[in-house]
Amino acid sequence: MTAPPTVRAATREDRSAIAAIYNAALAERASTFETRPRTPEDIDAWLGKRHPVLVAEENGSVIAYASTSAYSPRECYAGIADFSIYVAPRARGRDVGRHLMEVLLKEAEAAGFHKLTSRVFATNVRSRALLGRLGFREVGVHEKHASLDGVWHDVVVVEKLLLANVR
Repeated sequence: MTAPPTVRAATREDRSAIAAIYNAALAERASTFETRPRTPEDIDAWLGKRHPVLVAEENGSVIAYASTSAYSPRECYAGIADFSIYVAPRARGRDVGRHLMEVLLKEAEAAGFHKLTSRVFATNVRSRALLGRLGFREVGVHEKHASLDGVWHDVVVVEKLLLANVR
């Protein structure tokens, strides 16, 4: 068993690695409806705000990232964050995602969020299993949520309460 990766806040220096990891997932067509590759400049908009963005690093190389973003622009939902997590193909199957998500949960709680939520392709059984082990609840299914390359996909809505911030 190898040591867990180092997890830390993402910086501007990580932008290219984050974009490359996302673009690898985009090419696989199994976890995002987006079709436009991301550039390092696209990642700039994610950094330095209330919403945590983390990277997992191994031997000085970024091998995964997790990001949070606003669930809704409405003020009443300010305590909820959407999240995404992507692991580089070379780092999958080694518990990198679990380590990264454990830190993301702590960082989101420290940032004052009371809930994390996301939508996961229904066919993405590995991600769904990981999130289940971390205490995420599958809320329901959005049927035919979006079309990707002419094929409709269902997504499973997941959520987890961050109890320290539920008052």
